[in-house]
Amino acid sequence: MSTPYRILTLNKISAQGLKRFPAATYQVAPDLAEPDAILVRSQVMHDMDIPVSVKAIARAGAGTNNVPVAKMSARGVPVFNAAGANANAVKELVVAGMLLAARNIVPALKFVEGLAGDDALMHKQVEDGKKHFAGIELRDRTLGIIGLGAIGRQVAETALNLGMHVYGFDPEITVEGAWSLSSRVKKAQSIEELLKHSDFVTLHVPLLPATRGLINEARVKTMKSGAVLLNFSRDAIVDSDAVLVGLHEKHLRAYVCDFPAQNLQGQARVVTLPHLGASTEEAEENCAVMVADQVREYLEHGNITNTVNFPTLVMPRESAYRLAVANANVPNMLGQISSTLAAAGINIHTMMNKSRGEMAYTLVDTDSSVPDELIEKISAISGVLMVRNLPLSVKI
Repeated sequence: MSTPYRILTLNKISAQGLKRFPAATYQVAPDLAEPDAILVRSQVMHDMDIPVSVKAIARAGAGTNNVPVAKMSARGVPVFNAAGANANAVKELVVAGMLLAARNIVPALKFVEGLAGDDALMHKQVEDGKKHFAGIELRDRTLGIIGLGAIGRQVAETALNLGMHVYGFDPEITVEGAWSLSSRVKKAQSIEELLKHSDFVTLHVPLLPATRGLINEARVKTMKSGAVLLNFSRDAIVDSDAVLVGLHEKHLRAYVCDFPAQNLQGQARVVTLPHLGASTEEAEENCAVMVADQVREYLEHGNITNTVNFPTLVMPRESAYRLAVANANVPNMLGQISSTLAAAGINIHTMMNKSRGEMAYTLVDTDSSVPDELIEKISAISGVLMVRNLPLSVKI
């Protein structure tokens, strides 16, 4: 290919991920004009003037709240993420959070920092004071997990290995997710049932209108007395004021989260961490490698995996000539696309179509090259959002 693909990076992306783009066909930099794709981590893109040249956006992480997904969908631009790539990192922090709360580690550390005097005096202070930090063990306690995606399932497996009982609730669990979930996880029929039985509750759901304020005043009251709530998903999933009331009334034992907030500062039995869930070298590398591979596969072959706005569609190439079409999910789109090709004498070798909500996506392999004027005709069909011509430089 004479003109390389251009990849704009808005944040520092792991070098291991960027190495996935061959230097011969890709130009990767933080200051490119007219990029083909954008890689981002935390930068907020909602007010950004995203160039019309952009064919894909990929976030090297799970959530895409910082990306204007709806605007990109209207342009036929897939938004990729790295769902599951940081699962182990978050899982380990959840376990750490349970231990922090169960063993009163944070107040115990503060107590030790305040000790003074010689060793004999400090020893006496320790013996007198340690009774205030007696905790509980995880073994034989019940963990409730709301959201059984990649992270939730790993948390469940680890909790079972620690000797805990596990309840799970996720009405949207995938078939693949259900197969990979241990049979020892008890299925809760509702969030309220899960809260009533759980000594620890951990949240692993995306921030959506339906999950905003998921743990509210009524559900805090439903929680088992002495329960610990952990939130390593998104801050707005929990009504923190309602949780503080539960803590002050001594109904809840502790709240551990990854999202500092003014109302949580200095609160007893609240542990806030500075958004460390995916902050490990391994997770950052895994996320970068995953999205780089996804973007490259999409740019070169039109295949789509792990987007938040497009259907998953992977079609092996059987021809050197391929079209990718994104369109509104309305009747007769396939018929119009195929008839337009047929009228121009273009034979379809293979075609695959998938839909997701209001979005549909089609890959078409043809036996001969599709001229630019035909691309323009397909682009002009009402409801078509994007058409890309993806010929191989070497015929297969």
